Amino acid sequence: MKNILVLGGTGFVGRHVCEKLQRQGWSITVPTRRAINAKAVQHLPRLTVLEADVHDEATLTSLLAGHDAVVNLIAILHGSEAAFERTHVTLPQTLARACKASGVTRLVHVSALGVGLDSPSRYQRSKARGEEVLRQAGLALTVLRPSVIFGAGDRFLNLFAQLQAVFPVVPLAAASARFQPVWVEDVAKAVVSALLDRNLPMSSVGQTFECAGPEVLTLADLVRIAGRHGSKQRPVLPLPMAVGRLQAMMMELAPGEPLMSRDNLAAMSVDNLASGQWPGLTSLGITPSSVHTIAPTYLGTRGGRSSLLKARAGGTSR
Repeated sequence: MKNILVLGGTGFVGRHVCEKLQRQGWSITVPTRRAINAKAVQHLPRLTVLEADVHDEATLTSLLAGHDAVVNLIAILHGSEAAFERTHVTLPQTLARACKASGVTRLVHVSALGVGLDSPSRYQRSKARGEEVLRQAGLALTVLRPSVIFGAGDRFLNLFAQLQAVFPVVPLAAASARFQPVWVEDVAKAVVSALLDRNLPMSSVGQTFECAGPEVLTLADLVRIAGRHGSKQRPVLPLPMAVGRLQAMMMELAPGEPLMSRDNLAAMSVDNLASGQWPGLTSLGITPSSVHTIAPTYLGTRGGRSSLLKARAGGTSR
């Protein structure tokens, strides 16, 4: 039996990762700021939930002791420059030092497709800096770069389905932005495959993998899919970028986490597609699933104003 520390294990992707790891017989530790956040995973066999601040280096070093590997899933989609720096750069720096101090060298780090130091998005630039910090740390590192992630419980297709249950039309900025949406189960499988590192054509250690789905779809396409398989399908009204930025700015001023931010729009100004520079899911033994196949299995008729408000007030999706 192996022991693994999963940072971000209470989030959307983390829940699926933990479920698959326990099926492999791993003993899992999931730190969280509040134990109540771990309700979705605390029932799993061989999983321990600990209240802890992983941004504190001494605490993180102590948590790592006795573990064979660590998975880092912690990320935010919205925030200030300082918030992105703290989460995507400073935390990886802290994690690298804690790994060295505790003797844990095996790390799977989930980043994002489209990251780059020259990206127009603060999110993507900070994720790129975080990757570089870890690459320079001398760890046995695997980086996974997923496109936008969908699946049961997501705050992506579900949110668009809920919007269409409430509003007669969907005003949409960046409607032509292109993605290769990837199923959360496939991302979780990629994490586990990278950790097991067996029956692969090449070792996953030291590799970067692009986790992308089989189709290229625009944001407008995805909104229509959400409506078709949700309760109602509404017309999509593409917005000029200037109007979209104004809409996003107003959303940033609303209480809770915004539905869209100006930084999101900046990220969508560049297609979120696999570059082909790095191996993909098939190199990890995974055949990616289609959003057309998976979306109908979980998008239902539960949309409504209360669900929308809950989604806006919730935490990060990873």
